[in-house]
Amino acid sequence: MKPTKLIALSVLASCAIPSQIWASDEDQLGPIAQLELWRHTRLAEARSNEAASLAPFTTDGCSGGMSSAWRAVAQVFPDFRDTQGTEPPWELCCVTHDQAYHNAGGDAAALASYQARLSSDEALRQCVQDVARSDARALQIRYGQPQVAIEAAFDFIADRMFDAVRVGGAPCSGLPWRWGYGWPQCW
Repeated sequence: MKPTKLIALSVLASCAIPSQIWASDEDQLGPIAQLELWRHTRLAEARSNEAASLAPFTTDGCSGGMSSAWRAVAQVFPDFRDTQGTEPPWELCCVTHDQAYHNAGGDAAALASYQARLSSDEALRQCVQDVARSDARALQIRYGQPQVAIEAAFDFIADRMFDAVRVGGAPCSGLPWRWGYGWPQCW
């Protein structure tokens, strides 16, 4: 099977699987996670190449167009900018997440890389949820909503972000926001 078909199959299958399937022990990994572990093995091989070197860190804030779309809307609609700000309130969470994705968590071993990615994605989710709690008063004033509504909205966003990075962030995918994007592409 060609790598592009394998990637497409992985993405389609991942969409139908709840986020709870992402186990961290190799003996508990289901077929989708096993496919991802295979990708981490490919990344480890690419990193071991003598010519491979880590590119300088870059970030787009929150991937998938979230930060860039937020900025564009804020620029066009002053009411949005005045209420919502010029960047997502959780953007620092995304930059921290990008740092882990850039160097693939630091450990080249496939299982360690898999676990580091899962941990990084879980940390992203927790960070977004924490923003709702740590900036509670400012967010209540900004949105004119009670804390419970803000937390529910941020929890929903955090869960969708987790799902999106689990599906779209696997190594060796060809995507610019993939796990290990600072390393040369692997197939």
